[in-house]
Amino acid sequence: MDRQIDKIRKRRDFLAAARGRKRAERGLVLQALDRQDGAAPRAGFTVTRKVGNAVIRNRAKRRLRAAAAEILPLAAKPGYDYVLIGRHDTPTRRWAELLADLRAALDEVHGSHTTRPRDRASASRSEASPSDIGKDLPHG
Repeated sequence: MDRQIDKIRKRRDFLAAARGRKRAERGLVLQALDRQDGAAPRAGFTVTRKVGNAVIRNRAKRRLRAAAAEILPLAAKPGYDYVLIGRHDTPTRRWAELLADLRAALDEVHGSHTTRPRDRASASRSEASPSDIGKDLPHG
C-alpha cells in the first residue's frame, strides 16, 4: 500500500515540527510532530551550510528524499509532520545505514523504542558511599 507523503513547504510548519519529538542518528536528524488531524503525513528536508557547499547539500537532500520515499510510505503515521535534517555524514553514509538510521529514528519518535540500560558510570556513581566522595570515581 503506497501512501502519498505530502511536502512541508512553509517555514511555520518547519518551526512547528522543531517543537515536536526529535531523534538524532549518525546520518540524519528526524523531527516529528503529531498534528492530530489524521490527514496525510508530510515530510520536509533541510541541510545547513555546515554540511558543505551547494553541491554537497543538494546531494544530501536528494539522498534524504530518496530514503524518505522508500521508508515513509510504510512507516509514517497519519497526521504527522516529519522534518529530515541532513548531517555531515548524510552525503557519504552507506545507503543501508542511512535507511537504518531513518527507521531507528522513526521508531524512537513514535515511541516504540526500547529503554536503554543505564551506563556503568552513572550506576557506579549512584552506588558510591559517602566515604567515597572525592576519590577516583568517574566524572560527568
